[in-house]
Amino acid sequence: MLLTPRALAASTRARAVAPRTGKPRRLKAAALLASAVSVCLIAASAPPAPLGVGDRLFPYLGNPGYDVASYDLSFTYSGSNSKPLQAVTTIDAWTTRDLDRLNLDFAHGKVESVEVDGEPASFADAGEDLVVTPEEPLQEGSWTRITVRHTSDPTESGDEDGGWVRTSDGLAMANQADAAHLVFPCNDHPSDKAMFTIRITAPNGYTAVANGLPAGVDRAGRSTTWTYRTRHPMATELAQVSIGHSTVLHREGPHGLPVRDVVPTKDVKVLEPWLARTPDQIAWMESKVGSYPFETYGLLMAQATTGFELETQTLSLFERELFTEPAYPKWYVESIMVHELSHQWFGDSVSPRTWSDLWLNEGHATWYEALYAQEKAGKPMEARMKAAYAASDRWRAAGGPPAAPKAPAPGQKISLFRPNVYDGAALALYALRQEIGRERFERLERAWVALHRDGVATTADFERLASDISGRDLGGFFKAWLYGEKTPPMPGHPDWTSVPPGKAGPGK
Repeated sequence: MLLTPRALAASTRARAVAPRTGKPRRLKAAALLASAVSVCLIAASAPPAPLGVGDRLFPYLGNPGYDVASYDLSFTYSGSNSKPLQAVTTIDAWTTRDLDRLNLDFAHGKVESVEVDGEPASFADAGEDLVVTPEEPLQEGSWTRITVRHTSDPTESGDEDGGWVRTSDGLAMANQADAAHLVFPCNDHPSDKAMFTIRITAPNGYTAVANGLPAGVDRAGRSTTWTYRTRHPMATELAQVSIGHSTVLHREGPHGLPVRDVVPTKDVKVLEPWLARTPDQIAWMESKVGSYPFETYGLLMAQATTGFELETQTLSLFERELFTEPAYPKWYVESIMVHELSHQWFGDSVSPRTWSDLWLNEGHATWYEALYAQEKAGKPMEARMKAAYAASDRWRAAGGPPAAPKAPAPGQKISLFRPNVYDGAALALYALRQEIGRERFERLERAWVALHRDGVATTADFERLASDISGRDLGGFFKAWLYGEKTPPMPGHPDWTSVPPGKAGPGK
């Protein structure tokens, strides 16, 4: 996710707080925090209660006791983006414990029925959880299918951020960080990635696109059903569905990669010159970190004001106005395109195991955004990092250190995306490159995305790999740069200074 200048200008809004500036997926969700799981599992006789996997920042996200293998999502759109969609969510999962009942994250929709393994199951709401009780308990290690028939409401949900985004001609999704469960029942935590099949039925005349590759288009009377499937596991926060009067543009990327962009039909001509840059940007990223990790890529241009751009897997969400606002320099717009593209490696393919590991996503995306601006537009990385260093102590005071961010403000979950996890985290990567040298740093980057491809990883994993590649223990370095209240001295730049909190200075 990258916050836009328009959002930054609206300082009273939560999304204005941040300036612009490997294991395979069989990882068990219940293993995220074993101690949390032991106190979360409940007996069928207890009242329904919201659970979680123990995430420090989002304690009720995710659920213990099962590991999702796949989602099958079906949405039926009426032609009005102010009316609930009819939906069916089917979840295939492995149980990791004996379960008398299980929790799904779900809110802002009406549940009509639930089945477990084809048999009716009882259900109840508990906070933002849907608590499902099957007729027979589920044994550890069993394969189970949960089918939920429900509505999915695209209208605003009180103080919740994200979920469906209503565009001028339809809908899109923005589920980061904790809003996928406002759209469909799920295990809404990035530690439990899964395969997705997404079906969208809409009136003829609309175009529907989702993550992954097309798997069929069926026309029946006055409606059309579009089906898409992912070829790689995906976190729920990265799901994307676009419904609108759109045109899908196709081109070829490196090594024959299919690139597709979804744009308002009326804007094809004005947006095409920007979109034509994507294949070269993919090639540039591959030259830095290795092969593109997914089956396709492209940009989704939303006719909506969101205040951010978002790295939804294989189909990044952008505000149309980013490309039509003449005040934005060409180099700036292209660097934002690279920011979201780089997330396909950092954040999508390699996902954070907890939300405290968010800096691994945003710090790396900011790093390659800045590196691209340096190499393609002559905007020095060192100058940007020096400015970030000057502001770093104030960012840490306001938002916490990069790997221990403060919790988002109540009702403003997007406020998690503060400067400390963007340029503050990129500053830590710059310090690491200064500390271990450019050659080792570049080896580390390639090794990181290769080792953890299609999986989840932690800050501790990154520290271990960096120590292995550098040939020395970097524990002290990472403790200071990622967890310290004050910004450590910058290796190679002893003259750099950081302005203390409460004082004005560069980068404020």
